[in-house]
Amino acid sequence: MTLVKEAPVRPVKERSAAPDAGRRGRRRENLAGYLFMSPWIAGFLLLTAGPMIASLYYAFTSYNLFTPPQWVGLDNFTTMFQDPRWQKSVEVTLKYVVVATPLKLLLALGVALLLAQNRRGQALYRAAFYMPSLIGASVSVGFVWRALFSDDAVVDRTQKIFGLDVGGWIGNPDYVLYALVALSIWQFGAPMVIFLAGLKQVPQELYEAAEMDGAGPFRRFWNITLPMISPVLFFNVLLESIHAFQVFGSAYVVSDTRCGPADATLVYTCYLYQKGFKESQMGFASAMAWTLVIAVALVTAVLFWSQKKWVHYEEAAK
Repeated sequence: MTLVKEAPVRPVKERSAAPDAGRRGRRRENLAGYLFMSPWIAGFLLLTAGPMIASLYYAFTSYNLFTPPQWVGLDNFTTMFQDPRWQKSVEVTLKYVVVATPLKLLLALGVALLLAQNRRGQALYRAAFYMPSLIGASVSVGFVWRALFSDDAVVDRTQKIFGLDVGGWIGNPDYVLYALVALSIWQFGAPMVIFLAGLKQVPQELYEAAEMDGAGPFRRFWNITLPMISPVLFFNVLLESIHAFQVFGSAYVVSDTRCGPADATLVYTCYLYQKGFKESQMGFASAMAWTLVIAVALVTAVLFWSQKKWVHYEEAAK
């Protein structure tokens, strides 16, 4: 008789409940996170994504806010490109961007270089220079600016002292846009603070070594400061260019809601407002809005492409 040896029976391990408990805990955390984010998600869907999708549809329709929209295809875009006032708004906006953005950044960088040095009352100076950025976009400042550049006002009287008799800038089509440029430059506080943060990150050892080698202030700025703060400079150029394309409040208020005289301050958004809300051509205005979105996206893409040639990152250098 052959004895068959039975294999020992191994005890069955009970399934651990720890992974299930961990998953349930993560679900609760995710649910809590979504609950806290729900106001932002609702606001984004209702106030940003929803209107954007609706405006994209309206861009291909004839819609006057009072009757149902009617599909017209590309007619709004065709009419827009042939509109002389639309062409004028593009010209005025490009001129404003090209003039205001570099001057604003130059002033912001210059003041940041002065404030980066340790001196008494530095915090007070920073606050004073930053304050216009907080109030510059308000309607009240627009009214004050219009009063300053009107006929026989402060600017007019000051320039007469130097022999310049051109009258008030607000009523002069050749000068009124530069009043808006001056208002934009006056609000240099925000990019100045960003430049200050970048200047604080430049190692002082580089300046000391360059000074020992006989490099002067301009050479130290060109060969050390500018390359080291180039990422910050790129950020400011990108941000201020986008803001300049979107200028509206100052042009609308300073020109007394006329965007003039002679359409001299007819920036793109001002004409968009006139077509959409004064003439009730919301389909045309939606086409203008999406054209502006595409234009800003192209400018942004060009800036990101060009940064490879002039922006220096420490990670890339390593």
